[in-house]
Amino acid sequence: MLEPKKLKHRKQQRMRGAFKGKAQRGHNLAFGSIGLKAQTTGELTARQIEAARRAMTRSVARGGKIWIRIFPDRPVSKKAAEVPMGSGKGAPEYFATVVKQGAILFEMDGLSEEAARHALLLAGYKLPMKTKVVTRITH
Repeated sequence: MLEPKKLKHRKQQRMRGAFKGKAQRGHNLAFGSIGLKAQTTGELTARQIEAARRAMTRSVARGGKIWIRIFPDRPVSKKAAEVPMGSGKGAPEYFATVVKQGAILFEMDGLSEEAARHALLLAGYKLPMKTKVVTRITH
């Protein structure tokens, strides 16, 4: 699963205020010809990204190229069950990333559009947000 090699701080704030608004960067296709775009804002965990990646990879069966445009860089801490209030912040549990509306999550290339669209739809089912498949506009 994806996780940072090194962290400046072991525990960070969740930044749930960052859930507002649209993506300022990373909202256009940069590498592939077809991609999966977030329609709503939310938080994606490393497990969810990995599940979507596996769904895509299995669908295309060793064909094409996949780019993952997001990285879970924020540690999310959690306290153990039935621990009383106080006594500090919990231990880091998993890594997540905030995804804004309009951000490109995955890109693909080297496949027929039909096969790539199907793979991206399967990946979208694994994610806790609304997504849509977008293609590069060719003139």
